[in-house]
Amino acid sequence: MADRLDCVVVGAGVVGLAIARALAIGGRGVILLEAEAQIGTHSSSRNSEVIHAGIYYSRDSLKAKLCVQGKAMLYDYCAEHGLPHERIGKLIVTATEDEAPQLEEIRMRAAANGVSDLQHLTAEQANELEPQVDCAGALLSPSTGIIDSHAYLYSLQADFEAAGGIVVLNSRVEDVESSERGLTFKVAGEAFECTTLVNAAGLGAVAVGGRHAGDLSPAWPPPTKGGLLRQFLAKGHYFAYEGRSPFKHLIYPLPFDWGLGVHATNDLGGALRFGPDVTWVDEVNYDFDDSRKADFAAAIRRYFPALDEDKLVPAYTGIRSKIVGPGEPAADFVIQGESDHGVRGLVNLFGIESPGLTASLAIGDYVAGMAASH
Repeated sequence: MADRLDCVVVGAGVVGLAIARALAIGGRGVILLEAEAQIGTHSSSRNSEVIHAGIYYSRDSLKAKLCVQGKAMLYDYCAEHGLPHERIGKLIVTATEDEAPQLEEIRMRAAANGVSDLQHLTAEQANELEPQVDCAGALLSPSTGIIDSHAYLYSLQADFEAAGGIVVLNSRVEDVESSERGLTFKVAGEAFECTTLVNAAGLGAVAVGGRHAGDLSPAWPPPTKGGLLRQFLAKGHYFAYEGRSPFKHLIYPLPFDWGLGVHATNDLGGALRFGPDVTWVDEVNYDFDDSRKADFAAAIRRYFPALDEDKLVPAYTGIRSKIVGPGEPAADFVIQGESDHGVRGLVNLFGIESPGLTASLAIGDYVAGMAASH
Protein backbone atom coordinates (compact mmCIF):
# COMPACT_ATOMS: atom_id res chain seq x y z
CA MET A 1 0.00 0.00 0.00
CA ALA A 2 1.26 3.49 -0.85
CA ASP A 3 2.37 5.82 1.92
CA ARG A 4 -0.48 8.09 3.01
CA LEU A 5 -0.02 11.88 3.27
CA ASP A 6 -2.39 14.69 4.13
CA CYS A 7 -1.57 17.59 1.80
CA VAL A 8 1.04 17.75 -0.96
CA VAL A 9 2.02 20.92 -2.81
CA VAL A 10 3.95 20.41 -6.04
CA GLY A 11 6.41 23.15 -6.94
CA ALA A 12 8.56 25.29 -4.62
CA GLY A 13 8.42 28.51 -6.56
CA VAL A 14 7.06 31.64 -4.93
CA VAL A 15 3.44 30.62 -5.52
CA GLY A 16 3.89 27.04 -4.32
CA LEU A 17 5.70 28.26 -1.21
CA ALA A 18 2.97 30.81 -0.47
CA ILE A 19 0.28 28.14 -0.85
CA ALA A 20 2.18 25.62 1.29
CA ARG A 21 2.73 28.29 3.95
CA ALA A 22 -0.98 29.19 4.06
CA LEU A 23 -2.01 25.55 4.30
CA ALA A 24 0.52 24.77 7.06
CA ILE A 25 -0.44 27.85 9.08
CA GLY A 26 -4.04 26.69 8.71
CA GLY A 27 -3.19 23.40 10.42
CA ARG A 28 -2.72 21.04 7.48
CA GLY A 29 0.13 18.55 7.38
CA VAL A 30 1.97 19.71 4.25
CA ILE A 31 4.79 18.25 2.18
CA LEU A 32 6.20 20.54 -0.52
CA LEU A 33 7.80 18.62 -3.39
CA GLU A 34 10.23 20.35 -5.75
CA ALA A 35 11.71 18.72 -8.87
CA GLU A 36 14.87 20.85 -8.82
CA ALA A 37 17.77 20.87 -6.36
CA GLN A 38 16.81 24.31 -5.01
CA ILE A 39 13.65 26.32 -4.45
CA GLY A 40 12.57 28.99 -6.93
CA THR A 41 14.98 28.19 -9.73
CA HIS A 42 12.67 29.01 -12.66
CA SER A 43 10.12 31.84 -13.07
CA SER A 44 10.34 32.94 -9.43
CA SER A 45 13.97 34.00 -9.76
CA ARG A 46 13.99 34.99 -13.44
CA ASN A 47 11.69 38.00 -13.61
CA SER A 48 11.65 41.77 -13.15
CA GLU A 49 11.15 41.58 -9.33
CA VAL A 50 8.36 44.15 -9.55
CA ILE A 51 5.48 44.53 -7.10
CA HIS A 52 2.69 45.33 -9.55
CA ALA A 53 -0.13 47.73 -8.78
CA GLY A 54 -2.90 45.79 -10.59
CA ILE A 55 -3.28 48.12 -13.54
CA TYR A 56 -3.59 46.16 -16.76
CA TYR A 57 -5.86 43.20 -16.00
CA SER A 58 -9.49 42.76 -16.95
CA ARG A 59 -12.05 43.78 -14.37
CA ASP A 60 -13.17 40.92 -12.08
CA SER A 61 -10.40 38.65 -13.36
CA LEU A 62 -8.38 36.59 -10.91
CA LYS A 63 -5.28 38.48 -12.03
CA ALA A 64 -6.88 41.79 -11.08
CA LYS A 65 -8.38 40.66 -7.78
CA LEU A 66 -5.40 38.67 -6.54
CA CYS A 67 -2.83 41.23 -7.70
CA VAL A 68 -4.51 44.14 -5.86
CA GLN A 69 -5.08 42.03 -2.75
CA GLY A 70 -1.63 40.46 -2.96
CA LYS A 71 0.12 43.82 -3.40
CA ALA A 72 -1.22 45.06 -0.06
CA MET A 73 -0.38 41.75 1.62
CA LEU A 74 3.13 41.71 0.17
CA TYR A 75 3.99 45.25 1.29
CA ASP A 76 2.77 44.37 4.80
CA TYR A 77 4.70 41.10 4.75
CA CYS A 78 7.94 42.81 3.68
CA ALA A 79 7.57 45.40 6.44
CA GLU A 80 6.80 42.80 9.10
CA HIS A 81 9.67 40.50 8.07
CA GLY A 82 12.23 43.19 7.29
CA LEU A 83 12.56 42.11 3.65
CA PRO A 84 14.32 44.40 1.15
CA HIS A 85 11.77 46.27 -0.96
CA GLU A 86 10.98 49.79 -2.14
CA ARG A 87 7.77 51.49 -3.25
CA ILE A 88 9.64 53.09 -6.11
CA GLY A 89 6.72 53.96 -8.42
CA LYS A 90 6.64 53.71 -12.19
CA LEU A 91 5.89 55.80 -15.24
CA ILE A 92 3.92 54.38 -18.16
CA VAL A 93 4.95 56.58 -21.08
CA THR A 94 3.65 57.34 -24.55
CA ALA A 95 5.89 58.08 -27.50
CA THR A 96 3.39 60.29 -29.37
CA GLU A 97 0.33 62.42 -28.65
CA ASP A 98 -1.76 59.94 -30.66
CA GLU A 99 -1.19 57.34 -27.92
CA ALA A 100 -2.66 59.54 -25.17
CA PRO A 101 -6.12 57.85 -25.25
CA GLN A 102 -4.44 54.56 -24.36
CA LEU A 103 -3.21 56.07 -21.11
CA GLU A 104 -6.76 57.01 -20.18
CA GLU A 105 -7.94 53.49 -21.02
CA ILE A 106 -5.26 52.11 -18.70
CA ARG A 107 -6.25 54.55 -15.93
CA MET A 108 -9.92 53.59 -16.21
CA ARG A 109 -9.12 49.87 -16.19
CA ALA A 110 -6.94 50.35 -13.13
CA ALA A 111 -9.70 52.28 -11.37
CA ALA A 112 -12.14 49.46 -12.10
CA ASN A 113 -9.70 47.12 -10.38
CA GLY A 114 -9.56 49.33 -7.29
CA VAL A 115 -6.30 51.09 -8.19
CA SER A 116 -7.29 54.75 -7.93
CA ASP A 117 -3.91 56.41 -7.38
CA LEU A 118 -2.72 56.71 -11.00
CA GLN A 119 -1.83 60.26 -12.02
CA HIS A 120 -1.79 61.74 -15.53
CA LEU A 121 1.42 63.62 -16.28
CA THR A 122 2.22 65.97 -19.13
CA ALA A 123 5.53 65.57 -20.92
CA GLU A 124 6.88 68.47 -18.85
CA GLN A 125 5.74 66.92 -15.57
CA ALA A 126 7.21 63.55 -16.54
CA ASN A 127 10.52 65.23 -17.40
CA GLU A 128 10.60 66.91 -14.01
CA LEU A 129 10.51 63.44 -12.43
CA GLU A 130 12.70 61.76 -15.04
CA PRO A 131 14.85 64.18 -17.07
CA GLN A 132 16.30 61.35 -19.20
CA VAL A 133 12.88 60.15 -20.39
CA ASP A 134 11.49 61.34 -23.71
CA CYS A 135 7.70 61.04 -23.85
CA ALA A 136 4.52 62.79 -24.96
CA GLY A 137 2.81 62.04 -21.64
CA ALA A 138 2.73 59.49 -18.86
CA LEU A 139 0.83 57.83 -16.05
CA LEU A 140 2.47 57.72 -12.64
CA SER A 141 1.76 54.62 -10.56
CA PRO A 142 2.99 55.42 -7.04
CA SER A 143 2.13 52.02 -5.57
CA THR A 144 4.36 50.00 -7.92
CA GLY A 145 7.46 48.67 -6.18
CA ILE A 146 10.45 46.35 -6.31
CA ILE A 147 11.45 43.44 -4.10
CA ASP A 148 14.34 41.06 -3.51
CA SER A 149 12.64 37.93 -4.84
CA HIS A 150 15.26 35.59 -3.43
CA ALA A 151 14.93 36.99 0.10
CA TYR A 152 11.16 36.62 -0.25
CA LEU A 153 11.45 32.98 -1.37
CA TYR A 154 13.60 32.05 1.62
CA SER A 155 11.34 33.92 4.02
CA LEU A 156 8.31 31.98 2.77
CA GLN A 157 10.24 28.73 3.18
CA ALA A 158 11.18 29.69 6.76
CA ASP A 159 7.55 30.49 7.60
CA PHE A 160 6.40 27.21 6.08
CA GLU A 161 8.92 25.11 7.96
CA ALA A 162 8.21 26.97 11.23
CA ALA A 163 4.56 25.93 10.80
CA GLY A 164 5.59 22.28 10.54
CA GLY A 165 5.89 21.96 6.77
CA ILE A 166 8.58 19.93 5.03
CA VAL A 167 10.35 20.81 1.75
CA VAL A 168 11.65 17.86 -0.24
CA LEU A 169 13.92 18.72 -3.17
CA ASN A 170 14.88 16.60 -6.21
CA SER A 171 11.38 15.11 -6.16
CA ARG A 172 9.60 15.19 -9.51
CA VAL A 173 5.91 14.30 -9.26
CA GLU A 174 4.39 12.09 -11.95
CA ASP A 175 1.29 10.02 -12.69
CA VAL A 176 -1.27 11.93 -10.62
CA GLU A 177 -4.50 9.91 -10.47
CA SER A 178 -7.63 9.76 -8.35
CA SER A 179 -8.53 6.71 -6.28
CA GLU A 180 -11.15 5.65 -3.77
CA ARG A 181 -8.89 6.80 -0.95
CA GLY A 182 -7.97 10.14 -2.50
CA LEU A 183 -5.16 10.96 -4.89
CA THR A 184 -2.14 8.91 -5.88
CA PHE A 185 1.11 10.02 -7.45
CA LYS A 186 4.67 8.80 -7.94
CA VAL A 187 8.09 10.20 -7.13
CA ALA A 188 11.06 8.28 -8.56
CA GLY A 189 8.77 5.31 -9.18
CA GLU A 190 7.53 5.13 -5.59
CA ALA A 191 3.78 5.51 -5.07
CA PHE A 192 2.13 7.80 -2.52
CA GLU A 193 -1.41 8.73 -1.52
CA CYS A 194 -2.69 12.05 -0.27
CA THR A 195 -5.97 13.73 0.59
CA THR A 196 -5.16 17.02 -1.16
CA LEU A 197 -2.70 17.71 -3.97
CA VAL A 198 -2.03 21.27 -5.11
CA ASN A 199 -0.36 21.45 -8.51
CA ALA A 200 1.65 24.68 -8.42
CA ALA A 201 4.48 23.36 -10.58
CA GLY A 202 4.77 26.44 -12.82
CA LEU A 203 6.56 25.42 -16.00
CA GLY A 204 5.82 21.80 -15.09
CA ALA A 205 2.16 22.28 -14.12
CA VAL A 206 0.74 20.98 -17.40
CA ALA A 207 2.90 17.87 -17.19
CA VAL A 208 1.72 17.23 -13.61
CA GLY A 209 -1.99 17.93 -13.93
CA GLY A 210 -2.80 18.64 -17.56
CA ARG A 211 -4.66 15.38 -18.06
CA HIS A 212 -7.09 16.52 -15.36
CA ALA A 213 -7.69 20.00 -16.79
CA GLY A 214 -11.37 20.87 -17.11
CA ASP A 215 -12.99 23.83 -18.81
CA LEU A 216 -10.67 26.78 -18.28
CA SER A 217 -13.04 29.67 -18.93
CA PRO A 218 -16.56 30.21 -20.23
CA ALA A 219 -15.25 33.15 -22.28
CA TRP A 220 -13.29 31.09 -24.77
CA PRO A 221 -12.95 27.39 -25.65
CA PRO A 222 -10.62 25.36 -23.43
CA PRO A 223 -7.18 25.44 -25.08
CA THR A 224 -6.87 21.69 -25.36
CA LYS A 225 -5.55 19.39 -28.01
CA GLY A 226 -6.31 15.70 -28.00
CA GLY A 227 -7.95 16.08 -24.59
CA LEU A 228 -4.79 17.53 -22.99
CA LEU A 229 -4.09 21.08 -21.97
CA ARG A 230 -1.66 22.90 -24.23
CA GLN A 231 1.33 24.77 -22.87
CA PHE A 232 3.20 27.61 -24.57
CA LEU A 233 6.54 28.96 -23.44
CA ALA A 234 7.33 32.67 -23.79
CA LYS A 235 11.02 33.40 -23.31
CA GLY A 236 12.23 36.84 -22.29
CA HIS A 237 15.74 38.33 -22.32
CA TYR A 238 17.03 40.92 -19.87
CA PHE A 239 19.97 43.23 -20.52
CA ALA A 240 21.77 44.99 -17.69
CA TYR A 241 22.95 48.59 -18.08
CA GLU A 242 26.41 49.34 -16.77
CA GLY A 243 26.74 52.07 -14.14
CA ARG A 244 24.14 53.66 -11.91
CA SER A 245 20.60 53.87 -13.19
CA PRO A 246 19.66 57.22 -14.73
CA PHE A 247 16.07 56.71 -13.49
CA LYS A 248 14.40 57.14 -10.11
CA HIS A 249 11.27 55.26 -11.17
CA LEU A 250 10.52 52.20 -13.26
CA ILE A 251 9.85 53.19 -16.88
CA TYR A 252 7.33 51.24 -18.95
CA PRO A 253 6.17 51.76 -22.54
CA LEU A 254 2.56 51.10 -23.44
CA PRO A 255 1.66 47.40 -23.06
CA PHE A 256 0.92 45.13 -26.00
CA ASP A 257 -0.92 41.83 -26.39
CA TRP A 258 1.85 39.57 -25.07
CA GLY A 259 3.55 41.66 -22.47
CA LEU A 260 4.44 44.99 -20.97
CA GLY A 261 7.17 45.81 -23.44
CA VAL A 262 10.90 46.28 -22.88
CA HIS A 263 10.79 48.28 -19.66
CA ALA A 264 13.44 49.78 -17.41
CA THR A 265 13.63 48.30 -13.92
CA ASN A 266 15.90 49.39 -11.11
CA ASP A 267 17.01 46.82 -8.57
CA LEU A 268 17.40 47.55 -4.87
CA GLY A 269 21.10 48.28 -5.35
CA GLY A 270 20.41 51.05 -7.86
CA ALA A 271 21.42 49.07 -10.94
CA LEU A 272 19.28 49.11 -14.09
CA ARG A 273 18.10 46.33 -16.35
CA PHE A 274 15.92 46.34 -19.45
CA GLY A 275 13.49 43.63 -20.51
CA PRO A 276 11.88 41.36 -21.20
CA ASP A 277 11.22 40.82 -24.86
CA VAL A 278 9.07 37.89 -26.01
CA THR A 279 10.17 34.86 -28.03
CA TRP A 280 8.05 31.74 -28.33
CA VAL A 281 10.12 28.61 -27.69
CA ASP A 282 9.53 24.87 -27.55
CA GLU A 283 11.61 23.95 -24.53
CA VAL A 284 12.92 25.36 -21.27
CA ASN A 285 16.34 26.71 -22.17
CA TYR A 286 17.93 29.76 -20.55
CA ASP A 287 20.63 30.39 -23.14
CA PHE A 288 21.13 34.07 -23.92
CA ASP A 289 20.86 35.35 -27.51
CA ASP A 290 23.08 38.45 -27.61
CA SER A 291 21.97 39.16 -31.18
CA ARG A 292 18.76 40.64 -29.76
CA LYS A 293 20.71 43.65 -28.51
CA ALA A 294 19.95 45.85 -31.52
CA ASP A 295 16.20 45.28 -31.20
CA PHE A 296 16.44 46.08 -27.48
CA ALA A 297 18.28 49.30 -28.19
CA ALA A 298 15.67 50.40 -30.73
CA ALA A 299 12.82 49.73 -28.28
CA ILE A 300 14.58 51.49 -25.40
CA ARG A 301 15.44 54.60 -27.43
CA ARG A 302 11.73 55.28 -27.89
CA TYR A 303 11.71 56.55 -24.31
CA PHE A 304 15.44 56.82 -23.49
CA PRO A 305 17.14 58.43 -26.50
CA ALA A 306 20.41 58.96 -24.60
CA LEU A 307 20.93 55.19 -24.36
CA ASP A 308 24.57 54.14 -24.75
CA GLU A 309 24.24 50.80 -26.52
CA ASP A 310 27.76 49.80 -25.47
CA LYS A 311 26.57 49.74 -21.84
CA LEU A 312 23.95 47.07 -22.58
CA VAL A 313 25.31 43.72 -21.39
CA PRO A 314 23.58 40.32 -21.20
CA ALA A 315 21.96 39.65 -17.82
CA TYR A 316 19.64 36.63 -17.82
CA THR A 317 16.58 35.07 -19.41
CA GLY A 318 13.28 33.88 -18.01
CA ILE A 319 10.42 31.77 -19.31
CA ARG A 320 6.72 32.26 -18.71
CA SER A 321 4.31 29.35 -18.94
CA LYS A 322 1.20 30.29 -20.92
CA ILE A 323 -1.95 28.34 -21.74
CA VAL A 324 -2.66 30.31 -24.92
CA GLY A 325 -0.33 30.89 -27.82
CA PRO A 326 0.52 33.65 -30.29
CA GLY A 327 -2.51 35.40 -31.73
CA GLU A 328 -4.93 34.03 -29.11
CA PRO A 329 -6.68 36.17 -26.47
CA ALA A 330 -4.67 36.63 -23.28
CA ALA A 331 -5.74 34.27 -20.50
CA ASP A 332 -6.50 34.82 -16.85
CA PHE A 333 -4.95 32.80 -14.04
CA VAL A 334 -6.58 29.37 -13.97
CA ILE A 335 -7.07 27.89 -10.49
CA GLN A 336 -9.19 24.76 -10.66
CA GLY A 337 -10.94 22.69 -8.04
CA GLU A 338 -13.24 19.68 -8.12
CA SER A 339 -16.11 21.63 -9.70
CA ASP A 340 -13.87 22.35 -12.70
CA HIS A 341 -12.30 18.95 -13.36
CA GLY A 342 -14.26 16.46 -11.24
CA VAL A 343 -11.27 15.17 -9.24
CA ARG A 344 -11.79 15.51 -5.49
CA GLY A 345 -8.80 16.83 -3.59
CA LEU A 346 -6.94 18.19 -6.63
CA VAL A 347 -6.23 21.90 -7.12
CA ASN A 348 -4.58 22.83 -10.42
CA LEU A 349 -2.88 26.16 -11.12
CA PHE A 350 -2.19 26.89 -14.80
CA GLY A 351 -0.85 30.00 -16.52
CA ILE A 352 0.39 31.62 -13.30
CA GLU A 353 2.64 34.19 -14.91
CA SER A 354 2.95 37.88 -14.05
CA PRO A 355 1.65 39.18 -11.63
CA GLY A 356 2.17 35.85 -9.86
CA LEU A 357 4.91 37.11 -7.53
CA THR A 358 2.84 40.12 -6.46
CA ALA A 359 -0.29 38.00 -6.03
CA SER A 360 1.44 35.06 -4.33
CA LEU A 361 0.21 35.60 -0.76
CA ALA A 362 -3.33 36.21 -1.99
CA ILE A 363 -3.11 33.08 -4.15
CA GLY A 364 -1.96 31.18 -1.07
CA ASP A 365 -5.05 32.19 0.90
CA TYR A 366 -7.30 31.57 -2.10
CA VAL A 367 -6.06 28.02 -2.61
CA ALA A 368 -6.04 27.26 1.12
CA GLY A 369 -9.72 28.21 1.15
CA MET A 370 -10.43 25.87 -1.75
CA ALA A 371 -8.56 23.03 -0.03
CA ALA A 372 -10.37 23.50 3.28
CA SER A 373 -13.22 21.26 2.13
CA HIS A 374 -10.94 18.28 1.39
